[in-house]
Amino acid sequence: MSDFVSSFWSLYVVAIVAGGLVFCLAVLIGASKHRPMADDNSTGHTWDGDLRELNNPLPRWWMGLFLITVVFAIAYLALYPGFGAAEGGLKWSSAGQLQAEQAKAAEAMKAVYAEFNGQAPEALAKNPKAMAIGERLFVNNCAQCHGSDARGSKSFPNLADNDWLGGDGSPAYIEKTIVEGRQGVMPPMAAAVGTPEDVKAVANYVLSLSGGAHNSVAAQVGKAKFAACAACHGPEGKGTQALGAPNLTDKIWLHGWGEAQVISMINNGKTNVMPAQGARFTPDQLKVLTAYVWNLSQSTSVAAQ
Repeated sequence: MSDFVSSFWSLYVVAIVAGGLVFCLAVLIGASKHRPMADDNSTGHTWDGDLRELNNPLPRWWMGLFLITVVFAIAYLALYPGFGAAEGGLKWSSAGQLQAEQAKAAEAMKAVYAEFNGQAPEALAKNPKAMAIGERLFVNNCAQCHGSDARGSKSFPNLADNDWLGGDGSPAYIEKTIVEGRQGVMPPMAAAVGTPEDVKAVANYVLSLSGGAHNSVAAQVGKAKFAACAACHGPEGKGTQALGAPNLTDKIWLHGWGEAQVISMINNGKTNVMPAQGARFTPDQLKVLTAYVWNLSQSTSVAAQ
């Protein structure tokens, strides 16, 4: 990777740009010194008896435009980045422009968020205007994974229910998760459970906990083997929120359900990651978004409709 950030590539770009400009000037100078190639001002080529290819010089207006283009390119490279690693006289960069525009937009939005200052998320959830802004923030930044309705999909949690793996679902927990992200890990447990038949039996016992279709005989065998899983999921399979271990009795299957899927989870484990999103939002935006997500999980929407 270091090869791509070495000074060689800067020099490579400089050579290409400078070579292109020199070539353009050479063409321009060569065209200005144009001379006829035959007495009749033609190239000497004739087709169909009398169709001649004339050797007229380029129009002066065209030559002028060509020269203006070259001068413009030189001036541009002196002011803006483009000549290798040179920053340009104006010190402009696309990243700098983005930051300036974001700062300008944030300043303009302060007036919008000013009325929400000092309000707790629970209070913001009752404000239709705050919830409308929160919805836009969610759709623009979170819907790619959790869906526009926040109900998620396989391996992407449903935020509209009240099932929280790593915390209590409070506004403080939601805000912390948005800012810092979250990583959930289930290690492969096949070796701890026993043989493949034991794994299958445990899978059927897990399915029985939530009333899913299962083999009752295998489930009875798997109940004793479930002790290997109880350290995280609890002896009754109701999960341990502090560890982020899911409740296996509530019929909520984040990564898919059924015997084959449960066996795969036991054998292979799972690592699920929500990346940190704090850098995307200003403090005001984060507060409104937190209130919106918290409100989604309430049994009755708090905000007035």
